[in-house]
Amino acid sequence: MTSPFFTLKTASGGARLGRLHLAHGEVDTPVFMPVGTQGTVKTVRAADLERSDYRLILANTYHLYLRPGVDVVAGAGGLHSFSGWDGNILTDSGGFQIYSLSHLRRSSEEGYEFQSHIDGSRHLLTPETVLEMQQVFGSDVMMVLDECLEQPSSREKTRSSMERTVRWAERARRLHRGGAQALFGIVQGGSFADLRAECARAVASLGFDGYAIGGVSVGEPRPMMEASVGACVPFLPEDRPRYLMGVGKPEDIVDFVEMGIDMFDCVVPTRNARGGGFFVPGGHVNIRNARFRNDFRPVQPGCTCYTCTSHSRAYLRHLFIAREWLAPILATLHNLHFFSTLMREIREAVAEGRFGDFRASWHAGKTAFDPSSW
Repeated sequence: MTSPFFTLKTASGGARLGRLHLAHGEVDTPVFMPVGTQGTVKTVRAADLERSDYRLILANTYHLYLRPGVDVVAGAGGLHSFSGWDGNILTDSGGFQIYSLSHLRRSSEEGYEFQSHIDGSRHLLTPETVLEMQQVFGSDVMMVLDECLEQPSSREKTRSSMERTVRWAERARRLHRGGAQALFGIVQGGSFADLRAECARAVASLGFDGYAIGGVSVGEPRPMMEASVGACVPFLPEDRPRYLMGVGKPEDIVDFVEMGIDMFDCVVPTRNARGGGFFVPGGHVNIRNARFRNDFRPVQPGCTCYTCTSHSRAYLRHLFIAREWLAPILATLHNLHFFSTLMREIREAVAEGRFGDFRASWHAGKTAFDPSSW
């Protein structure tokens, strides 16, 4: 059955060009989603995101549930009204965040029991309550609750967790009645390729609007990440979007697009920015370096972002050394522009049937990159 939420337009090798049809506008894929965990992408305004051509961001159900609370978001008329963002919002279910609590949570067949990292209060999130909250938020894309495991984990433990993830997905799917909010299933299975494949087949059989690959980029070696993704993709429907959760370094995006992934999210551009890291073609530079003290060139010559067209390396370094609030704002503006430009170039390469050449050229530039030359 044709998806009302996604159109696959063309492919170049394994890379795919598509379009998401969501309630708050269409989004071309492959797409990178800035992370706005608590209803805001740190240090930037909604208008800044729009200027950098972003129409889909990520927020997190776990964090919004704890603060400000579902009742507050509901009282505002939903997350879009509450945050002032009129683009699309994908809300993660919070499974990864609860997993990261470690000693503060316990998983059972019912759901996750956990202790708030804010005030120590105790809570229970189930597949049903997580979906209901996202419905109240008015999320354009909702995620099912899944169980994420630390790596490495035993095969027995991984199988048990994977099977629970499938059962939780079944419960969420039964509750979801369609409409304007898309619901994505999540594939788990740890580092075991056969368990990944088994989970992908089971979750795909439930007929979700899209499919995410979870439980990667949690500290495992890169080859293990590639193997996990490669084991899942063949069993995910071609006519549905594929989302690799929590992955978004530029080199990861370029490589996993080739493996058939359509959607990415990561804190890398915003978190690096707050530390003075600027992404540039081939790598990134730390503007705090003393050699930029008297460098009056833009961070990235030719870049059209506000930061590069308005300020010099010397000034940006000064802001960071002086610990001015403007420093991370300007760095984030640049990095988000850099990632948006990368995604546009990827889509153009796929559309023109030359993504293989683009990928090879991109990696050659990374290999030759010398931060001291900037």
